[in-house]
Amino acid sequence: MKKIAKLSLVAAVAVAGLTTANAQPLEEAIKNVETSGSVVYRYNDYNNDNSSTEKDAANNNYKIALNLSSKVNEDVKFNSRFVVGDQDSGFANLDSSDNNDQNVDVTLSHAYFGYTGITNTTVNVGKQGLTTPWTVATDSDGNEQTGTGVLALSSVGPVTLAAAYFNQTNLDKSGDLKGTLNTLAPNGKAGSLDVVTVGAIANFDFVTLDAWYLDMNDLFDTYTIGAKSDFDLSGVKLGIDARWVSLDRDDVDTDNTLAKIALTAKAGIVNAKVAYATTDKEGGITALDQDATTTLLGWNLTALNKADADYWQGVVGVDILSNLNLSANYGNLQYVKNSTDIEEEELYAQLTYKMSKNLSTYIRYGTLSNDEQVNNDDKVDGTVGRLQVEYTF
Repeated sequence: MKKIAKLSLVAAVAVAGLTTANAQPLEEAIKNVETSGSVVYRYNDYNNDNSSTEKDAANNNYKIALNLSSKVNEDVKFNSRFVVGDQDSGFANLDSSDNNDQNVDVTLSHAYFGYTGITNTTVNVGKQGLTTPWTVATDSDGNEQTGTGVLALSSVGPVTLAAAYFNQTNLDKSGDLKGTLNTLAPNGKAGSLDVVTVGAIANFDFVTLDAWYLDMNDLFDTYTIGAKSDFDLSGVKLGIDARWVSLDRDDVDTDNTLAKIALTAKAGIVNAKVAYATTDKEGGITALDQDATTTLLGWNLTALNKADADYWQGVVGVDILSNLNLSANYGNLQYVKNSTDIEEEELYAQLTYKMSKNLSTYIRYGTLSNDEQVNNDDKVDGTVGRLQVEYTF
């Protein structure tokens, strides 16, 4: 983050509100404001050759995020996040196949105070991101889960302890299980339910370990443990990331578990990745958003909410230039749905160009298939394409 001398209209309004209360000159308040953010444009194109239930689609997607941090005193900062997107702080999706150009929403996603008056401790109070392994607190190119409550982080040597309580969230509107959560919630509104979580993260020289527990009142409780390590072996950079997740619903005796492991390697201009995830035969509900660390996501394939799943990913890439990478990506997902074996598969190429530290773009194109039978036809069998440009500041 960096201090700025000029602010956008949104930032100026936010700062003006603070300076009025404190009766400070505007220029003095601006000196205490830090800003950061992102701008993302994405174009998706889907062409389905077989199914009568899945139509061709093309859409433009926009998301702009602006983070403002204002120093209140030596121990307190006020933090806010404004998102230009949709109501769940994700992309504004504008269908270019059937609709004209449209305007999009501006929302206040975060508004909280951060207290750092205790050594090695931070306490955030207010509307903020849900910082858990099951959710996505902030995301430049996806939806975000937020809640109102208290989050405390405290470091003791190499260990960081976390605890949080939220009395309301946006989980009834954001995340990939919002429909399921609302159905299971006693009042049909999952966002009104309390969420409690505790966790510990230990950073050692050779490995990072973490363990978390979360309870969503009247719906479920869940825990996860993970290990991550990076090391250099004779000039080859290697990485390993492993995780176990278990989630128990309050209304039924069903095991939802996931185990996953990812191996990465980079040698010279070549990079590679192999990842595998497996879920319990009774269920694969192990995250609230498919971008969360407690599941495994490809491009269009995900292990989230897939029972008895085996999901393989493979990536091989090469640096054409220092800032230009070409990769081949493959994913195969097999699972059981309504006692029927289903297989999904994707294969695509990606060209990634990092023009500068704060500006990158990629192009993807490939094939996607899903052999689930609908009206005696495969559900999906076609091509997929994407262009994305991201600017951060």
